[in-house]
Amino acid sequence: MLDAGFLESLLARSLSRGGDYADVFIENSDDSVLVLDDGKVKSISTGRVAGAGLRVLSGRNFVYLYASDPTEERLRELAESMAQAVAEGLKGALGGLPASPSEGAFRPAKDPRGVPMGAKLERLRRADAAARAAGPAIAQVTATWWEKLQEVWIATSEGAFVHDRRDRLRLTATAVAARGETRETGQADAGKSLGLELFDRFSPESIGAEAARIALVALDADYAPTGKLPVVIDSGFGGVIFHEACGHALEASSVADDASVFCGKLGERIASEAVTAVDDGTIPGEWGSGAFDDEARPTRRNVLIEGGTLKSYLVDRLGESKMGIPANGTGRRESYRFAPTSRMSNTFIAPGPHRREDLIASVDRGIYCAKMGGGSVDPATTDFNFAVREAYLIEGGKLGAPVKGASLIGKGSEILMGIEAVADNLDLGAGMCGSSSGSIPANVGQPAILVRGLVVGGRA
Repeated sequence: MLDAGFLESLLARSLSRGGDYADVFIENSDDSVLVLDDGKVKSISTGRVAGAGLRVLSGRNFVYLYASDPTEERLRELAESMAQAVAEGLKGALGGLPASPSEGAFRPAKDPRGVPMGAKLERLRRADAAARAAGPAIAQVTATWWEKLQEVWIATSEGAFVHDRRDRLRLTATAVAARGETRETGQADAGKSLGLELFDRFSPESIGAEAARIALVALDADYAPTGKLPVVIDSGFGGVIFHEACGHALEASSVADDASVFCGKLGERIASEAVTAVDDGTIPGEWGSGAFDDEARPTRRNVLIEGGTLKSYLVDRLGESKMGIPANGTGRRESYRFAPTSRMSNTFIAPGPHRREDLIASVDRGIYCAKMGGGSVDPATTDFNFAVREAYLIEGGKLGAPVKGASLIGKGSEILMGIEAVADNLDLGAGMCGSSSGSIPANVGQPAILVRGLVVGGRA
């Protein structure tokens, strides 16, 4: 880690010919990916990333340069190139840096880096064995281990200097069930900002067995009915619809450039009164958490929607310059190769007063979506189409037979208004979110929700 005096000189040099604000981001990361396919080791990859990026903001614009060899000499060259690239506008004020950085508090209880590769593969084998034990119809199993330690040091011309350590671990199992020509896939995973203590909460066996269960349910399912129906979407990864169809439209990267349906709607009602939505990067041990964002601001709990009313956007430093709204700890990036922008962390619909069973009981004929899959969305319009991984008919207020092939089609801004009731069973699901600042770990979540009149697509 480079000392505060040197970092301060880089910031001063970057702003020497103009610009309002500057920051420097230094990263050291290690990651490992292990893949077990049908009981055999398919691949083992490890990597190390080291680099630094310098950024200068000038009004609504910015310049970003980075280097994969962050020596003092190379960083001085980068700062000089930055100054020449800006070379206009007023010179921003430079705040002095503290002698040592503010430290993020989190450290894993059981660091996976000290564990032999064989012990990690053994956990994958346990997930594989549990999936196969679900029955002879399980024809293929893939188990994947992903771990990453990212250490960052960030200094800004506003006088912030921080160090954060982000440890993340995830185990995923995918099972294929087959009968004749029919093949169905199930997937389950557990991912947190934890070390090996992750497996004190989620055993490899439970992950493998859940992937197999989902595949076997689909194998015996008929195709889902189509049309406009009441839909109950369960907790956890069901929150992917809010994340994709609504959350991105609340990021300053869209709002500041008038590319969001929610532009200029602060203080207005944009959802039903049953909806309160939160983005919270402070939750200990969660997949999208960190002590600081990638602009050296402490992460925060940001209430986006409260009782249906839009309360705030997700605002990074550039968004602050464009919108005149203070940044709120949501500037994130994949690595030093990307300039940060406003991004979600752990984003969820808050719990309501109902039980999931009450939501189901209120539906005469509809669909219960137990597990959601992937999909697509147009951030400008919030039009979405999401696959349902596990679903059941609701008939007479009771769960009926499993169905497959369902997709949910709609507009995010309309589904918010259509949420009639929210249950109390909040859960979160880990995912990777891609945007202009790269692919980052982000949690999605919600309790079960009831939406009246959602379009269910599927096989004609």
